[in-house]
Amino acid sequence: MNNRLTYAALLTSGLLAASMALAEPKRPECIAPAKPGGGFDITCKLAQSGLKDAGLLKAPMRVTYMPGGIGAVAYNAVVALRPKAAGVITAWSSGSLLNLAQGKFGRYSENDVRWLAAIGTDYGAVIVHRDSPLQTFDDLIARLKEAPSDLVIGAGGTVGSQDWMQAALIARSAGIAPDKLRYVAFEGGGEPMTALFGGHVQAIVSGFGEATAQLDAGNVRILAVLAEERLPGKMANIPTAKEQGYDVVWPIVRGFYMGPQVSDEDFKWWQQRFETLLADDGFNTKREQFDLLPLSKTGTELEQFVHEQVAEYRKLADEFGLIQ
Repeated sequence: MNNRLTYAALLTSGLLAASMALAEPKRPECIAPAKPGGGFDITCKLAQSGLKDAGLLKAPMRVTYMPGGIGAVAYNAVVALRPKAAGVITAWSSGSLLNLAQGKFGRYSENDVRWLAAIGTDYGAVIVHRDSPLQTFDDLIARLKEAPSDLVIGAGGTVGSQDWMQAALIARSAGIAPDKLRYVAFEGGGEPMTALFGGHVQAIVSGFGEATAQLDAGNVRILAVLAEERLPGKMANIPTAKEQGYDVVWPIVRGFYMGPQVSDEDFKWWQQRFETLLADDGFNTKREQFDLLPLSKTGTELEQFVHEQVAEYRKLADEFGLIQ
């Protein structure tokens, strides 16, 4: 009897292992919907290294870049051209959800993909060059109040994008009309930093995770982070906008989605991998190295979160007259 039970257990485990092996994609790919160097790039590379180091992905994952419309080109390509691609995951952020809320992804909505995982969050930040005369956040606000069009603010995304929304909320909290800002839009998070170093913009607004490498190198200063309270670790000395009198908070959640027709088997394979990864202490350390804070959601919980966020962003976009 015991031998039969042992055999049955081995057979079951063997079948399970075989099914899991069959479900594993041969050529896993992570699409970063922007040029290299920004938050989408960070998100894909975190999954790439995290899944590999944890032994959760045998084949090497490649990162491909698909810039355009701050995620719109990638979203449309996945939904229309690769809806069943079992090996493709695509990076998203809160900015993606904001664009969906405004209908910027064309005829597709938040209902047209399968939301796979949220793996972490950072927060908005206001960044200047290390040699900038703007020493504090109050200096920047005072400059904007005096002559808002004289201060060039760079960010990844056009009017209505996540970075523009952060700048607009800061302006509104200081009594400055957002349409008076001199805002220069770039594609992705890497280009604004290049423009800052070249003196083409005087400040940039982005996620702090996109600036920490330059902060560590002493090339930039962060005047404020858009969090409820000060962040831990090396960011602990940087004040929030809120504590400086400007009630602006903007978390930037990062994660992945898959095509709408990916099979349940393939989707669950990825979901199980990410759930295992997110529970791993080693991944927490790696996430910190990429300057992301803990935030872990998958499955139904993530889908509900996404729909709630999009609904909130629609209200916010309507307040700024972004929805016609």
